[in-house]
Amino acid sequence: MLLVEDDPDHVELTMNALKENGIGSMIHVAGDGEEALQYIYDNDSARPDLILLDIRLPRIDGFEVLKRIKADPDLQTIPVVLLTTSSEDGDVIQGYKYGANSYVTKPVRFKDYVEKIKNIKSYWIFTNTLPVS
Repeated sequence: MLLVEDDPDHVELTMNALKENGIGSMIHVAGDGEEALQYIYDNDSARPDLILLDIRLPRIDGFEVLKRIKADPDLQTIPVVLLTTSSEDGDVIQGYKYGANSYVTKPVRFKDYVEKIKNIKSYWIFTNTLPVS
């Protein structure tokens, strides 16, 4: 799994929520869009099975990262969940327009955040069938 998040507090919150759900050790963190794309393209090992992507990122924003992933035939089947603080309709529409598989708004309370991460894990890791990479 790849987490793309520039805010250190949100990284810590997300990692803690992932650990609460038993998947904290399987995560690579990229701090901006450029680092995320570099990891995806330069990683000689297996590509990520799931990308949790913030939309407000330095260097290359999350929407541009999403567009590039979904435009690449070798990457477009990787599920991308936009995980962001924005609940603006325009951002939601733009995310799906560019190929997001899901749009999840980060809750404020940690307990609620853990529950959202649990739901993401349940669906994308245990329920959904992904193509073989």
